[in-house]
Amino acid sequence: MPANVTAEYQAAELEYSRAKTTEEKIAALQKMLREVPKHKGSEKLQAELKTKLSKFKSQLKKEAKLRKTAHSVAIKKEGSAQVVLVGTTNSGKSTLLNRLTGSKVEVAAYPFTTKKPEVGIMDYKGVKIQIIEIPAIVENFYGSEKGPAYLGIIRTADVVVMLYNSDKERDMIVRELLKEDIDLPIIYYSGEENIKDLIWKMSGLIKVYTKEQGKKSTGIPFALRKGSAIRDLAVHIHKDFIQKFRHAKVWGKSAAFPGQQVGLDHVLQDDDVVQIYME
Repeated sequence: MPANVTAEYQAAELEYSRAKTTEEKIAALQKMLREVPKHKGSEKLQAELKTKLSKFKSQLKKEAKLRKTAHSVAIKKEGSAQVVLVGTTNSGKSTLLNRLTGSKVEVAAYPFTTKKPEVGIMDYKGVKIQIIEIPAIVENFYGSEKGPAYLGIIRTADVVVMLYNSDKERDMIVRELLKEDIDLPIIYYSGEENIKDLIWKMSGLIKVYTKEQGKKSTGIPFALRKGSAIRDLAVHIHKDFIQKFRHAKVWGKSAAFPGQQVGLDHVLQDDDVVQIYME
């Protein structure tokens, strides 16, 4: 980062790190380009920002094209994260969906049982995560009738769980995703018993609990992005909490000692317990 960056640049950089959609990333990058110091020492950074901006603009055009064909299979996002199960035919996608969510999707020995995306909700220690099974991936998937729409669903997910019957099938799926510039965290599934833990680890989320003075934790977690601070939790609870915030106390991995008093910028970790004090 160039020296003497402005507060506006730092704010735009934070927006970019938290951006989820392509539109949000483009807007943040444009702000960063406007605010980055214009001198020789920042030329490399300016070039990098322009390259990223060009890439996301191209991706936005592709997403617009996908949306034109996606209306018939559009899936409303639910839960704190979205996970897609992708794989070849008869690779166990429906069995895994049923196992993770308690759904009752048809499982059969014949190929291409799944004709449309199937959806379920997985509960991970109180956090709801949406699981979507995508119909079987084949060669030239984008060129298939619903391929663009299904790829659009995959693109907006947080994690991919990949199922396959051979290394050749695995490599084919990877090629099909990379051809469409889909680059997401991937779990190469081979029957792991701890698949829920793996999904949680790859989701980029943390669980944070709250408590009232003199009482135990509510036991109901808030799901926040890794790197989130007390400020993010406060806004998540209620927008007025920032204006009335006095301080907070924290128990857990992020605390130097149990009940440490902290401010809005204190970064939280998984399973922290927070007590917020208001004016």
